[in-house]
Amino acid sequence: MASTTIVQAEKGGAAAAVPPATTQEATTRSSSITKEDLAISQHEDASLEHASPEDPAFRKAELKVVTKLDLYVCPILIFNTAVSIFYPLYILAEFPAALIVKRLGFNRVIPTAALCWGIVCLGNGFVQNFSGLAACRVLLGGFEGFLFPSLTLMLANYYKRDEIGLRISYLFIAAAMASAFGGLIASGILYMDGVAGYPGWRWLYIIEGAATIAIALACYFAIPSSYTTAWFLTDADKAIMRRRTEITEAYSGGDGVYTKADLAMAIRDPKTYLHGVVQIMCLTVLYGFSVFLPIILRFGFGMTVKESQYLSIPVFFWGSAVYGVVAWGSDRMGRRFLACVAMVPLGVVGYAILLGGGDGRIAVGVKYFACFLIASCAWALGGGNLSWLSTNTAPDGKRAASIGLALSMGNIGGIVSGQIYPQTMAPNYYLGHAWSLGAVCISLVLWQVLRQLYYRREAGKEVLRQDGSAEATVDRSDCGVGYVYQH
Repeated sequence: MASTTIVQAEKGGAAAAVPPATTQEATTRSSSITKEDLAISQHEDASLEHASPEDPAFRKAELKVVTKLDLYVCPILIFNTAVSIFYPLYILAEFPAALIVKRLGFNRVIPTAALCWGIVCLGNGFVQNFSGLAACRVLLGGFEGFLFPSLTLMLANYYKRDEIGLRISYLFIAAAMASAFGGLIASGILYMDGVAGYPGWRWLYIIEGAATIAIALACYFAIPSSYTTAWFLTDADKAIMRRRTEITEAYSGGDGVYTKADLAMAIRDPKTYLHGVVQIMCLTVLYGFSVFLPIILRFGFGMTVKESQYLSIPVFFWGSAVYGVVAWGSDRMGRRFLACVAMVPLGVVGYAILLGGGDGRIAVGVKYFACFLIASCAWALGGGNLSWLSTNTAPDGKRAASIGLALSMGNIGGIVSGQIYPQTMAPNYYLGHAWSLGAVCISLVLWQVLRQLYYRREAGKEVLRQDGSAEATVDRSDCGVGYVYQH
């Protein structure tokens, strides 16, 4: 479990010397300044709300608002730092979760799901039989299934199309950091074996559950229902947020409430399923690599337990850093396809080295380098695919349903990844490496199909635009003439 602490410091300045004033003069002066400042503040708020997005003053103020969003919204993503092994209920929960969070609000669903997860995790430390353990594991999967779609949709609610890719990367980076340090933290907690008469594994669940409960309770107060109630935004900030909402209205396409028509649009749209199948491939690679890397290093490369744990950390850090850079570049250029496929060649080469290096044919150092190549694409694949779907789906209700369906389909990859790296395949793990290589290649092919699909749809819209079609003012979905896809 990872946690994030935000420390804010205020710089104090020396007070300038002023002539003494009477109490009445000071009161009059204070009242005058207060009224004048208030009038200026209200005027600035109004001017910002109606300013052009190209206005340098607006862009400067907007940058400050986005920075505040990064400081106060993104740390909430710490709840999705663990890779669930409870995939059946996890998969079943993600689609309804995406719809429920749009109805009940992020400020209710995210803390409640995290709180329930923490309570069940805490209870896991006190189970006495297999039935109790199985029940806890199933419930953990269900509650965790609410978190990822809720967090993804919360980001789409705050950020613009050209900002969402980097912010979704934070979810995957948090998972990578959990993979990097989770084993080390767990091994440290296991040293508490015998404390208060409990074995170390019970303390692992008790401490993680208690920490999650504490953070979840704090999030009831920290997560706002929308930017209008965000405690960390000033009135001027909210004016900018209103302007941002207007600018991205075609992308958001609604009032945030889904309808049956939105659900029907998501189900009927072929791109939902294409992105969903790609997500299966991506998460097969991601979960297979991130979960089994220490095992591959130990039994495949002949390292000790400590060496496999410690040498996993640089690989996870590298994968996170590469994905962060790719996501940032994707937002800057507005090129989603390029962000998805840019690291694919590195992944292909990495898996090819591992497949060709079995039975000691290639030095361990070269195979360890191949792990860095694979890490370069492992996290970028799934996050890039999800960002592409999110930026090309509207209105809000359709986006929620599409993301929920894609995530539910994608986590089938978690089931697959658990079966392709059996211990019987050590030390070469040909099955896992070959399957993952195939998944990367299938993703590349399907992204090409999606790219052509978006090009064809955009070409059809362009014909209607040239004809002066009025449909752009009627259809607010991504199929409308006024909606421009990102390729």
